[in-house]
Amino acid sequence: MPVLARWIETAGIPTVVVTMMPAVAEERRAPRIVGVEFPFGHAFGMPGDKTMQRRVLEVALQVLAGSTAFGTRVDVDIEWPVPLRDAYKAWQPKEASPIVRKLLASQRPTS
Repeated sequence: MPVLARWIETAGIPTVVVTMMPAVAEERRAPRIVGVEFPFGHAFGMPGDKTMQRRVLEVALQVLAGSTAFGTRVDVDIEWPVPLRDAYKAWQPKEASPIVRKLLASQRPTS
């Protein structure tokens, strides 16, 4: 995403990357970064939580409008409402996909 953001910036369009991995976005030289400590796939917050999503969006728009310095990073100070470990478990499928099952089976020690 940071590479795409830089490419869009060369066309004169300002960008901001909202990411769960702000350090990686910095390494990849994203123009503007909003870091969130949310589970992957939920960069703007919990599904259905309009207040949380709006807060992240407002921060992103403030960074986009107010930052002229390349590499600006702002971390959002919102905590995920449940422990991240539990959140990740809740989104895991009940049964592993065929590819994952095969991979796990190949890693089991043989006796």
